[in-house]
Amino acid sequence: MILNFNVQNFGPIKDEQTLSFEADNSTHLEDAYVANIGGQRILKLALIYGANPSGKTTILKALDFLRQIVLEPEDKKTTELDFSPFLFDSITPKQNSIISLEFFQNEIKYFYEVEFCKKAIVSESLYFHNPNKANIFKRKTDLKKQFTEITFGSKISADKVFKKTLEANTLWNNTVLGGYLKTNIDFKELQEVIDWFVKYLNPLIYARTQLEGFVTSQIDNKKISKSDVFSILKKADLNISDIVIQKEEKDFPGAFIEFLKNQVNVPSDKARELEEKGKLTAINVEFEHEVNNVKYTLPLDEESEGTRRYYGFAGLLALLIQNSTAFLIDELEASLHPDLYLHFLISFLLNSENSQIIATTHNREILDNRDVFRNDVIWFTDKQENCSTELYSLADFDSSVVRNTTNVLNAYKSGKLSATPNLGDTFIDFNVKL
Repeated sequence: MILNFNVQNFGPIKDEQTLSFEADNSTHLEDAYVANIGGQRILKLALIYGANPSGKTTILKALDFLRQIVLEPEDKKTTELDFSPFLFDSITPKQNSIISLEFFQNEIKYFYEVEFCKKAIVSESLYFHNPNKANIFKRKTDLKKQFTEITFGSKISADKVFKKTLEANTLWNNTVLGGYLKTNIDFKELQEVIDWFVKYLNPLIYARTQLEGFVTSQIDNKKISKSDVFSILKKADLNISDIVIQKEEKDFPGAFIEFLKNQVNVPSDKARELEEKGKLTAINVEFEHEVNNVKYTLPLDEESEGTRRYYGFAGLLALLIQNSTAFLIDELEASLHPDLYLHFLISFLLNSENSQIIATTHNREILDNRDVFRNDVIWFTDKQENCSTELYSLADFDSSVVRNTTNVLNAYKSGKLSATPNLGDTFIDFNVKL
């Protein structure tokens, strides 16, 4: 589980900002919201509110960026990292960016930090507590020679062959963990961290992300069961009486094979495999609806956006309940009725154990009900005068602003908590010249 996440000089984030999952002293809704790992109370949820564009999504993008540079290392040292530093300043574009993450894997706490610029990973370090804090590795990059130097901590056993091989595979724009993925040598301490990134931290889900294919593939690969997804859908009042999944083999048009062969990003062996098979397996999904005791099926692409979205969320919920995993979700409320939105969150909180959701949202209704939220899971992003992002928690406010009896929704709408848009009047004059 994630304990703390820090980011600095990334997109609209200028100064270091921290998203923490450390539960405060409150025992309110303890059983639903708090997991206990390694003697620490860790929150399962973070909801981020804020105006457009205040940097909400950037918090998620930064965590997803870290995941990508670990699991998807560049093959060429000339490829620049896909991010921008804070640009509304004369100094920050020339400064390095920093991301750090504190997390638990198999009851052991890790701290991982990466410092980087557009061209390279400048420095990198990994520590663990087993039981005392100890360094696993430190990495420095010689930017002139474009060379990576790695040193291992005193408690880590690494022979010279492994060290040299790992350095050779860690290009200056790769993380050490990314370089390890290119290294055919087993190394327990690094593999544990890689496993956390692979199994626990999932890619960022946007409002436009099509989840239907992902969930169907999870069912097809038996990662989740159709009956579990259906059980979740049935509780959502979508009038679905069954999920019908059928496989169908279709012939490949010859022109399509030729097209694949000419694409630089399609491996030749994959194109050859498809050509030899000559067929493509398509998976069709339909929902069964029972109306006046008569059953009808409707193709998934003819269902409403909300039904299709919740089919995806039902799959996510099954994964969150059955595994220890985390999902980053942008605009959690997209296409969902507020009641269904709340139903999804409560179902997650009451049925999951060591999973987490980090989501941006504009749905303010939850703030009107202290029976369903804790202060320390509510976060805000606010745009400062210099256009940088400030991230802070509802739990940061003292009792002069937020008391136990305070209506948080009214306080937020009135601007007492900031993180709201500063809008002008509604009169529009097209004759005004710039």
